[in-house]
Amino acid sequence: MVVTCPKCGAKNRLGTPPPGQVPVCGACKAPLPWVVEADERGFAQEVAGAPLVLVDFWAPWCGPCRMVAPVLEALAQEYAGRLKVVKVNTDQNPSLAAQYGVRSIPTLILFQRGNPVATWVGASPKRVLEERLRPYLG
Repeated sequence: MVVTCPKCGAKNRLGTPPPGQVPVCGACKAPLPWVVEADERGFAQEVAGAPLVLVDFWAPWCGPCRMVAPVLEALAQEYAGRLKVVKVNTDQNPSLAAQYGVRSIPTLILFQRGNPVATWVGASPKRVLEERLRPYLG
């Protein structure tokens, strides 16, 4: 995946950083937006690999899911280095959705240090999500 640095505009190939670290721009060393897709095999590693992870349980046919996707990408860009967004397609990963009690999509689950700390169901505007995230961003 190639990510453009919001600070300097450099294009960066985004790999998985070492545990406890966030991806940074190769040119200016600024934190990069961190949005990844996960399946049942890699989910635990994706959630445990960052201090604050917002998991988006979604499906391609879901209109509200498509509405919230750009909001989540914008949050990942604004809070680069502090927030990781993990997208889980519920059609392809139904047992993972069931494990976390996802009954309606979009469902957003916030993980802090690998543990779920908050759950929000439905599409919300950016300002609402920012208010919900504020206590966890420090």
